[in-house]
Amino acid sequence: MNRRLVLQAFAVALLARAGIAPAQFMKKPARKTPSVEELQHDWKKLLASDAKVATSLTPIVKSDDEWRKDLNPAAYDVLRHEGTEHPFTSPLNDEHRPGVFVCAGCALPLFTSAMKFDSGTGWPSYFTTIPDVFVVKTDHKLIVPRTEYHCAKCGGHHGHVFDDGPAPTGLRYCNNGVALRFIPAQV
Repeated sequence: MNRRLVLQAFAVALLARAGIAPAQFMKKPARKTPSVEELQHDWKKLLASDAKVATSLTPIVKSDDEWRKDLNPAAYDVLRHEGTEHPFTSPLNDEHRPGVFVCAGCALPLFTSAMKFDSGTGWPSYFTTIPDVFVVKTDHKLIVPRTEYHCAKCGGHHGHVFDDGPAPTGLRYCNNGVALRFIPAQV
């Protein structure tokens, strides 16, 4: 038998004999969950100091041919022609390291890892964004109107926002992974 298990069982027996529930004794202190406002305000804390990102919202204007040359085919289809990648194909869906997600078209910071959650949909999902980075429009392509969002700097299509996300916002920004690039935080 594993020595650690024997010691843990002995400790639990001693605590039970003393009338102390093991769960009470071993309870970790609760960590304060940051508010949405704190996440949106403090996003730069997760940005690597040497990261090359867009620092302004000054629009980028390029021809379609220029975008085609600058982006890989999948990113070009999504960002410039409102395509959708297949679910569960993006490695960013399983990205859990601390860091910042930026637009693949212009490197504008959009989300942080602290804003991400597993929606089970197969696309990277976030419950909030860095402020002022998206413009929205109504999309009627599937008959039911949806709210589509685009990068405020390059106009690239990222995905749709739904109202079935987790607390505290109740929102789910369902993003195409090919429209993003991840910059890990410096440790």
